[in-house]
Amino acid sequence: MAGAINPQSFSDSLVILGAAGLVIPGFARFRISPVIGFILVGLAVGPSGLGALVGQYPWLYHVTISNRAAIEPFAELGVILLLFSIGLELSFRRLWTMRTQVFGVGAAELIGGATLISLGLYFLGQAPAGAFGLGLALALSSTAVVLPMVGTQSAVGRAAFSMLLFEDLALVPIIFMLGALAPSVAASPDGPWSELADTLLKSGVTIVVMLVLGRICLPHIFSQAARTKSPEVFLAASLLVVIISSMATSIAGLSPIVGALLAGLLIAETDYHGEVEVMTAPFKGLALGVFLITVGMGLDVRVILANWPNLILAMVGVVLAKTLVTAALLYISGARKGVALEVGVLMSSPSETTLIVLSAAAAAQLILPSTAAFWQIVTAIGLTITPLLARLGHDIARRLEMALGEEAPEIGEDQAEAAAVVIGFGRVGRMVCDLLTVHKQRFIVVESDPDVVAEARRAGYPILFGDVSRTEMLDKLRLGHARALILTMDDPVLSVRVTKRVRGWVPDLPIIARARDTDHAAQLYRAGASDAVPETLESSLQLAETALVDLGVAMGPVIASIHQTREDLRMDIKDAAQMETAPKLRRLRQDEVP
Repeated sequence: MAGAINPQSFSDSLVILGAAGLVIPGFARFRISPVIGFILVGLAVGPSGLGALVGQYPWLYHVTISNRAAIEPFAELGVILLLFSIGLELSFRRLWTMRTQVFGVGAAELIGGATLISLGLYFLGQAPAGAFGLGLALALSSTAVVLPMVGTQSAVGRAAFSMLLFEDLALVPIIFMLGALAPSVAASPDGPWSELADTLLKSGVTIVVMLVLGRICLPHIFSQAARTKSPEVFLAASLLVVIISSMATSIAGLSPIVGALLAGLLIAETDYHGEVEVMTAPFKGLALGVFLITVGMGLDVRVILANWPNLILAMVGVVLAKTLVTAALLYISGARKGVALEVGVLMSSPSETTLIVLSAAAAAQLILPSTAAFWQIVTAIGLTITPLLARLGHDIARRLEMALGEEAPEIGEDQAEAAAVVIGFGRVGRMVCDLLTVHKQRFIVVESDPDVVAEARRAGYPILFGDVSRTEMLDKLRLGHARALILTMDDPVLSVRVTKRVRGWVPDLPIIARARDTDHAAQLYRAGASDAVPETLESSLQLAETALVDLGVAMGPVIASIHQTREDLRMDIKDAAQMETAPKLRRLRQDEVP
């Protein structure tokens, strides 16, 4: 019957959408990357999980995915949209400035990691050609998983992106190279090398044509779409550009993700990149979730349990080799020790493209099918633990930077005397420091984000790198010689803890703390703060005052109600903090003093 719904496709769609609706908010609530959730869902509902029980319990058919191949096109679309969104965040000027990192450090990282892993496998008994193929496959890192976690703006994100971009560009040459090593063509004088040269020539011409046509056509296409005032037309134009670009590079022999990246770069040069990014974001997230579900479906718990010692040793070996090579290259190229180590750990697990190269190596008869299956499981496990590796690398890198003294020297008495100590250099902390500078007040800033510290030092701020959650860091600040302690960090629990510790050591030190709301202000007062300023209070009152006046309410009653609201909140904080007198929520200006 025309228009009939395929029950299997409908059931798979319900499972995927249900997984996205449960995994994303559920794992976000516990601050866990949804990457792990999607992979675990794929493991649970896939053919090796509950899907294996459909024959015994037919009702499981409606909550499992029995045909992995049916959803793989959606997974590929997710990766394509991810690279497209990355291209939207870039520009050709920025990409040109990264050429040394992409083709220098990126190439060295791939070659160095592949060489080290290949040597290890060769000494373990793998044939030279097979070891080389496995080394290239396992040296690749996951663009789809890594970049959503770190972005492309931070020092860690920029370093990771430059290497991942080179890996994506090198994917097709790697596959051709493995074909050249196949026993059936190795004896041929040309083999597939001439085919590789033709592919590179065609792909180069295709990219040039895309760049020229994109610069000419895309502004007119999106201008016409915008004039329709129809979001559907605008979205359709965006997806059409992505699909055509991906198809063009695929026909030329390159990976479709290269076309998606080029499409994003071209649209980023137009005036419509912001709107395109907003419209395609939901599709990217959902399709990426589908890709991660297919990764989880490739895991078989029974195989893992039967081979867990070998799998753990293989995973540890790959992680250590890639971490060592990546961190060493970044450090040699000038990166800070902490950044080099964090990127090394972040990119140490295999990639979704590893699965493609493993299949190519097996098809070229460089490795046995059983060997390819073993490393496919290692790859799936690596993708699963990538968020954990990212968290581990971040924590270790921060501890390393503090241990090696990159946080700047200890504050001496001559520095801290008659100076305010500002903890936190975010949006609020920077404004406080700027006003202290205007009024010629000495201050020292402490910040735990090394990238923020480096940027602030270049701007001339007297800033130290340190984590005030550590008691020894608070000791270094010599707060007994300071005039005031100003807490501006956006961490309610830490600000209360620091206030309580410092008040116990320095009873007379003025402690001015940023409070999230009135309840947090009461906690700070109980901990010993001299003044706690609720950040939402005054902005809310000013917003209400402006709205009431614009609505036609007389100024006198509005001001009276604002003062009464502020007085009620003062009394609420006084009662909650068990204070003898109510705190002043705002210092009166001179013209407001009665």
